[in-house]
Order: sequence, then structure tokens, then C-alpha cells
Amino acid sequence: MKLSVPFGEQVFDEPILGIETSCDETAASVLVNGEILSNVISSQIDLHAMTGGVVPEVASRAHVESIRPVISQAIQEAGLTIQDIAAIGVCNRPGLIGCLSVGVSAAKALSVALKTPFIGIHHLEGHLLSPFAAGSEFKFPHLALLVSGGHTELVLVRATGDYQLVGQTIDDAAGEAFDKSARLLGIQYPGGRMLSELAEGGDSERYRLPMGLIGRDTFDFSFSGLKTAVRRLLEIEGDSLDRNSAAASIQHGIVSVLVKKTVSAAEKFEVETVTLSGGVAANLSLRQTLKEACSKRGISFVPAPAALCTDNAAMIAIAASFRLAKGERSSSGFDLDCFANAPLPILEHQP
Repeated sequence: MKLSVPFGEQVFDEPILGIETSCDETAASVLVNGEILSNVISSQIDLHAMTGGVVPEVASRAHVESIRPVISQAIQEAGLTIQDIAAIGVCNRPGLIGCLSVGVSAAKALSVALKTPFIGIHHLEGHLLSPFAAGSEFKFPHLALLVSGGHTELVLVRATGDYQLVGQTIDDAAGEAFDKSARLLGIQYPGGRMLSELAEGGDSERYRLPMGLIGRDTFDFSFSGLKTAVRRLLEIEGDSLDRNSAAASIQHGIVSVLVKKTVSAAEKFEVETVTLSGGVAANLSLRQTLKEACSKRGISFVPAPAALCTDNAAMIAIAASFRLAKGERSSSGFDLDCFANAPLPILEHQP
């Protein structure tokens, strides 16, 4: 995949190694002059399925075991050697501290051994910039809908590094709403993806579920009421519940809110393009519904490639490429910290 570089922006032209270990995927990628040469991901889904969710200590140990072979594989698939790496981009915020520290420690060690610069990258910035790998030409400013298990945000992207928060969830994230609703339906981890598959055979209008903050003068989101309504629905319907239609109704409730808020914000800020990224961006119903809504309004729609929706290192390398090209570096030595919570650097929230 080759990045489409907006006018006025540049990318680092030498080989960059991207590293991502913020949660339960050990990932490494090599990017050269805007082209993704490799994107290796070692998933821990089977490991955490036994506990129904990610156990931080278990995830950290798995990263320790996987980080070296994953990096080696990424470099090998790119047709390079470790000595060819000219810079390193590593996710250092936000995420599980123990998990982040594995990737950051690896990046520091390689930086010292190879005498190459490295830079810490915000996980959400990686997601925001991943649509540039979709192969579509688009420009700034554009509106980004970022939806994942821990985040649901609308961001006006004016340039790389210049972001304005337009709206965000005030409680549960969209991905969290998918996963928690799936658990109530008895769907095993990872629930959100399996709920979407179950929804394919259901009637999305059979069960009426709340659409948080629709009709309010805000671009913020709320999904906690939907989760409560699903629990109540199960209590009322019991064994007579149509699980396929329940899944379809849940998906419809989440997707409808995301789409309505996004197109309203796009019209208000008069952008020509809407982008979609994050783990929930892989949801086919969301991608199709948002595409159709944008098309009706003459707005270009650019979703991140499916391979770059879930946590991956290519998106970290992409963000690093733009920042390294501007001369940015993380401080030398071993003082790059990891942060469990770190908001994306943004401008003041302007209603």
C-alpha cells in the first residue's frame, strides 16, 4: 500500500520500523517513502478468549515472547536487514502500561544499537492518519470518525498534528457497546465482530433500542443507555428472544447514531471528505451506511483499509513518517515514557 500524501505534507523517505503493543496485538511494520512494505500482527485473541477479555499481565507476557520474532518477520518481509532501518516509530500512549513498555523498550534498545532516531506516537493519531493508505486522494481539512473499543471521537483534521475535537462519547465507546451487548447475548469474546455476523440474519427493526443524544444540539455520543436497554430486553423476552434480530437491532442502533452525528458535523464544518478509522471501522454495516449517507450529500468517503482498522504497526509507521519528515524526534536516551491515558493533542473544543 502506498500513501496518498496531501499537498504541503512530506513523508520520511528512508526505512521506518513501526512498533505497536498498546493492548493485545504485537505488531511491527516497515514503511519506506510512504509505501508499506510489511505489516505483521501477532494476535492474542485465542489467549484472552478463555477469560472473556484482555488480562493486562497475560498480554504483557505474550508481548515479551512475540516482540522479537514479529519485528524480525516484518523486516524480512520488507526485503531488508535490521541495519537498513533508519528510524523507529513506537506507540507509547495510550494503552496498557505493561504492554506499551514492551514495545517502547524494544524501540529504545534498537535505537541505541542501530544509532537511529526514534519517536513516540499517539495510538489515536495512528488511526486518524491510516486512511491515507486507502489509495484515495483527499485533502485537508477533513472530518474523521474514529471508532474503537475504547474511543469514539469526531475529529476535524486540519493537517498532520493539527486536530480539533468536534465530538466524543460521554460514556461507553461504540466498540465497548458492541462488546458489552454481545456479552449480554452470550456471544463469546471478541463479541463485537461475532455480533455483526449474527446480525446478518436478523431484522434490525424488530426491537426498538435507544439512540443516545440523537436530536440534541451536540456532536457527542452516548451508548450506555443502549446497553441498559439490551439487558432489559433480555429480561422481558427471555427464551422467546430472536437473537439474530436482537443483534441486528443493536448494530442498527449504534451505526445509526454514528452516521447521523458524522454527516451532521461534516455539513456544519463544510468538509469535502469524511474518513473512518479504528477497530469498529471494519464493521461492514457502518462502512456501507456511512458511504451511502456521504454520497447523498456529495461528500467523499474514505475508510481506512480493512487491514489497518484494528491495532497495527503500519498506522504507527505512517504517523511517524509524517512527523519524522518535519524533523521531530523523541528525546535521546531512555526517557521516553509510556502513558495509560493520554488525550490526542488537539485544539480547544469549539461547539
